[in-house]
Amino acid sequence: MPYQASKIYYDGSHYIAAPKENFPSRKGRKTARKSSTQTDSANAKFEAAYAESQALPKRERKQYIAEKLQDDFATAEEAKEYARRQTERKRNNACKRYTRLWRKVYLQGRWDYFVTFTYDNDKHTEESFRQSLRNTLKHLVSRKGWKYIGVWERSASERLHFHGIFYIPENAMVGELKQVSDYSTKQHRMQTTYQNTHFSRRFGRNDFKAIDKNEVVESVRYLLKYIEKSGERLVYGGDLPTYFKSDITDEDIVCPTGIDGKKMLLYDDFNCWEDGCLVGKVCPESISRLPKCN
Repeated sequence: MPYQASKIYYDGSHYIAAPKENFPSRKGRKTARKSSTQTDSANAKFEAAYAESQALPKRERKQYIAEKLQDDFATAEEAKEYARRQTERKRNNACKRYTRLWRKVYLQGRWDYFVTFTYDNDKHTEESFRQSLRNTLKHLVSRKGWKYIGVWERSASERLHFHGIFYIPENAMVGELKQVSDYSTKQHRMQTTYQNTHFSRRFGRNDFKAIDKNEVVESVRYLLKYIEKSGERLVYGGDLPTYFKSDITDEDIVCPTGIDGKKMLLYDDFNCWEDGCLVGKVCPESISRLPKCN
């Protein structure tokens, strides 16, 4: 085996292997010390200014942040350079989160529903809704095997919602899905939705929309739109690894790919191996039998 226990992900079109030999561990490496200008005060001010700047046109954001940081630096140029570095860091971290998200989505493969939860004022406050829904989903993950990726979002009226894509195993649904017809104030017309009786009793309004494989990408982009708008982070629930591990043979490699050719593009029907033993052609069943990692 030329490459053992390589980390493999699906990019939506092809399987890509990242051999561990080409990506040595960073453990034990010393990180550079922060400069004297990177004080706690500057960090806190940057985070606040960065959040505020999102409402401005892109060309004005860095200048706005630098002006907010001016008191923590000797010159305006130092403040601008710090704002530039920190903004670049935020951008790089966002790109990594997006990449990790799509790999988790594709590796999971099957998603059943796009779900929206909100709350009834007679049942919850905003804070109790957030906490109680978290706990309910946590229990469904551990007891029923649910998986989800979601985001908190505020509507135009500032009411808190939770949107997410869900995988619910067969016979693991709680409550019943009942068809409900009501008036949509957003679309200004009657609509038909499926609401879950369990969540209706506990929280209030909810919407379970069945999605197929072709609708998953559109649903995830819908979630991303909210985190770009609100700055909220995605919430993950359940076992959602980013990679699976397999030995890779020369016959299964199409060609090197990625920066400096360190990754390997694999054939769509490559063989999966573990410790020198053939598991089978790549498929959901073979992947389920292989080790996973993030």
